[in-house]
Amino acid sequence: MARRIATGIDIGTYQVKMVVVEELLDKSGARSLRIIGTGLAESKGLRHGYIVNGDEVVASILEAKRQAEATARVPLRAAFLSVGGISLDETRATGSAIISRADQEITTLDLDKASKAALEAAAPGFLNRHILHSIPLEYRVDGTKTYGNPLGMKGVRLEADYLFVTCLSQHEEVLVKAVEDAGIEIVDQMASPLAGSYVLLNGEQKMKGCVLANIGAETVSIVVYDENIPVSVKVFPMGSGHITDDIALGFRISLEEAERVKLGRISGQMYPRKKVDDLIGGRLSTMFTLIDKHLKSIGRRGPLPAGIIISGGGAGIGSISDIAKDSLKLPARLAEFRLSSDTKIRDATWAVSYGLALWGLTGDTSVPKKNLRASIGKFVQQFLP
Repeated sequence: MARRIATGIDIGTYQVKMVVVEELLDKSGARSLRIIGTGLAESKGLRHGYIVNGDEVVASILEAKRQAEATARVPLRAAFLSVGGISLDETRATGSAIISRADQEITTLDLDKASKAALEAAAPGFLNRHILHSIPLEYRVDGTKTYGNPLGMKGVRLEADYLFVTCLSQHEEVLVKAVEDAGIEIVDQMASPLAGSYVLLNGEQKMKGCVLANIGAETVSIVVYDENIPVSVKVFPMGSGHITDDIALGFRISLEEAERVKLGRISGQMYPRKKVDDLIGGRLSTMFTLIDKHLKSIGRRGPLPAGIIISGGGAGIGSISDIAKDSLKLPARLAEFRLSSDTKIRDATWAVSYGLALWGLTGDTSVPKKNLRASIGKFVQQFLP
């Protein structure tokens, strides 16, 4: 029996991470997953998630690939790729369809018609953009919301609200080319915030309603869940690197020294703790204010009982949970990344690449890319209202 292995690649502003996961079956047929390889390399040639020097990015991917292959002891020829950065955006649209059958029973044909109508309604906003995910948010039959898939119900008119997660086509094409130039075929792609949510959020948090916020070096990315559906994916052009900039300007010191001050590695009379905390707190408050305004714009400000879960390289800075709680008026906590003690992954900054690999194992990773687009359907199916 062929081994089932999937690789996830997360190309961030500061680091390229790869995780290789294998599916194992015991004699009883029980399924388990094991991380068999990881790769980590310094990112070069990127800015805000955009590639500004393709050769440097390829070199970084090759280094991460070399490490992952050495630990996994298998050649890496195909992988699942995350797409992030400030080019990520979302569009909402509604499509409708008149039920086609004489007995008024809703069929997959009606669902497809409503989906296509929503796509056509949103199409003007897709100029120069690539659709990563099409996620149904809500169905209505004759104006009444349905709880669950309306397939098999009866009515005259079906309406469907959709969330389309997109990125700039040029950004996606250049990113894919860099990975392919490193000798890796892209099987499929997923928006980074969704990939992270795959492993950092549990079912209860997604069902009750929550925000997962990833504090990166140059961006803050969020995914908002309600009733187990990702109702919003957004990226803001501000990250933990801006805190370093604030400290450097506040104390008139180098960026390298400011980074050490931010992380608490330097203290003393030259860097009063109160001023450092004020600089850190001011920038974090600005970040969470952006998130709060977005939640208000989508009608999710307040009714998220599971609160905000914070992850990413900037998650451990200062009193971030308290600042988030005060800014958003929501429960706040740091993301938990539960893995066995013998794993090759060290912290939650690996969540995106690990989530991608797990997602990859929900489909047949041995099938060539052109035949595997249906795997995205399995992803969307999890979020059907």
